[in-house]
Amino acid sequence: QVQLVESGGGLVQPGGSLRLSCAASGFTLDHYAVGWFRQAPGKGREGVSCVGSSDGTTYYLNSVKGRFTISRDNAKNTVYLQMNSLKPEDTAVYTCAATQVCGSYNFDYWGQGTQVTVSS
Repeated sequence: QVQLVESGGGLVQPGGSLRLSCAASGFTLDHYAVGWFRQAPGKGREGVSCVGSSDGTTYYLNSVKGRFTISRDNAKNTVYLQMNSLKPEDTAVYTCAATQVCGSYNFDYWGQGTQVTVSS
């Protein structure tokens, strides 16, 4: 079965950390660029970070630069999003997606999303 599955979300206090995982099955994730997106209640979806397939170039939303790190483990067919110094405004459903190139509006696969809640 071809799918992306996110995990690692949860409730964390401001200043805390979480690591999200995006695991692929049924296809080889390192053939794709992988992006993380988030959508907060009442807001549109925004791109948070992306890692390229060929050279591993990374991209970040300005508001998460220096706090979030995207990485990939090709042996585990998984992409991670390490989130540090979390803020309440980071609260959202986080979803990963596989695409041909970072910045594309066309996506081959989407995950189901994982909830991240930052609150004291």
